[in-house]
Amino acid sequence: MSNEDNTVKSEKPTAAFHGNERIIALSDGVFAIVITLLVLEIKVPHIEPGSVDKELPYALMHLLPKIIAHIISFVVLGIYWISHHNTFMHIKRHDRVLLWLNILFLLCVASMPFPTALLSEYPNQRIAIIAYASTLVLAGIAMDVMWWYASTYRLLDETQEDKNFIAFVHRRNLIAPLAYLFAIAISFISLTLAKLVFIIVALYYILPNPLDRKRFQKLSSRFER
Repeated sequence: MSNEDNTVKSEKPTAAFHGNERIIALSDGVFAIVITLLVLEIKVPHIEPGSVDKELPYALMHLLPKIIAHIISFVVLGIYWISHHNTFMHIKRHDRVLLWLNILFLLCVASMPFPTALLSEYPNQRIAIIAYASTLVLAGIAMDVMWWYASTYRLLDETQEDKNFIAFVHRRNLIAPLAYLFAIAISFISLTLAKLVFIIVALYYILPNPLDRKRFQKLSSRFER
């Protein structure tokens, strides 16, 4: 048997599937719907006509926890969408397992409105913070498992099969779940500090990393040739 035959047999037969357009389309649709659903928890307060001037400012202040929870969740979902987008810039092929891993990740994303509503309604209850953080932990782990699978079974763009880069993405993916686990632990000491962790994690992922820029420039250069 020739070396060429051995090479063909050693590759996963599913690695030659068509592109990821439908995966991305489904994922973008789920993100769009979930982000839209978040705002439905913020309802205009109903006040009797004769009491509007007096009660409306207090009613709006009462909505402040819901508005803050909405903003944080909107940003967090935006971060996960960007992560998913960047991940599939490198994943060029898929198989059945990757499809289900993506569905698992989308399950976590689609679940976000409930813990967001719970946190906005009961911002000073530990169980609300734990539910919110746990959902984000699962989402982060699902994202990293998807990256691990794609990098292990050669579903990445061949030009991106760099061990240092793959390890960097693993580390960056896992920072958020570890931070949210820390938020759960710290909630038994201080609910305020636990909620502050959500803001710090969001800021960390919003700010660009030097290696992110370097990799983006390298990836962009391929399309400019």
